[in-house]
Amino acid sequence: MPSVLAIAAHPDDIEYLMVGTMLQLARRGWDLHYVNLCDGSRGSTTMDREECARTRLAEAKNACEMMGATFYDPIYPDMAATYSFENLAKVTAIVRTAKPSIVLTHSPSDYMEDHEIACRLAVSAAFSHGMPNLVSDPPVPPFYEPVTVYHCQPVGNRTPLGELVMPHFFVDHSDLIDKKVELLACHASQKEWLDESQGMDSYLQTMRDINAETGQMSGKFEYAEGWRKHLHWGFCGPDDDPLRSSLADVIVEADAP
Repeated sequence: MPSVLAIAAHPDDIEYLMVGTMLQLARRGWDLHYVNLCDGSRGSTTMDREECARTRLAEAKNACEMMGATFYDPIYPDMAATYSFENLAKVTAIVRTAKPSIVLTHSPSDYMEDHEIACRLAVSAAFSHGMPNLVSDPPVPPFYEPVTVYHCQPVGNRTPLGELVMPHFFVDHSDLIDKKVELLACHASQKEWLDESQGMDSYLQTMRDINAETGQMSGKFEYAEGWRKHLHWGFCGPDDDPLRSSLADVIVEADAP
């Protein structure tokens, strides 16, 4: 089966931002792969780092299992995300193990640094998947098939300065919204943290509201996720677009009437 790898920053980011599209691919026989680069250990006001990391790891593994995806362990604590060769070598090993045709990751410009660093590492790891002189950590042989990278919408559909981001295309997941909520609800430890730290009154409803806003932006769907395709140079052929081609029946272009 072809495979798709979601590379996100924190436990719950995949469920919040990307999982509707992943579930649509799964319906069409795609193999799902799932990694959060941060361990979630600083996302609590009530648990210490060790307990928080254990709790969030268990929540992420539960959501991943419910998705039917392959799980990869995080590589650094929250807020310790850096663009370094050490971290790139670790993410490259994940990409080479998953052998994805599609990599899904964060927007290059998002509201916080962990998201932006995860995006940079995901893009560079996708680029280096076929470099035999780049030894990954742990060592995994390179592969040479094309990898196409897509960026999800930033949180709230806006840049850190508040400008609206228009995706290249929208993926409908209106009939999967309840499943998406169920998967996000696996991250139960996050409700209290987000309510206290960001004033998000029930992040499950917030996710529904944002997906409804994206659906409105599409001009067609009730609930949608938006995506932008990364430039092909060094990753894939100029005409490679496996996400659009695989989900053509549930996609509308941003410039469509």
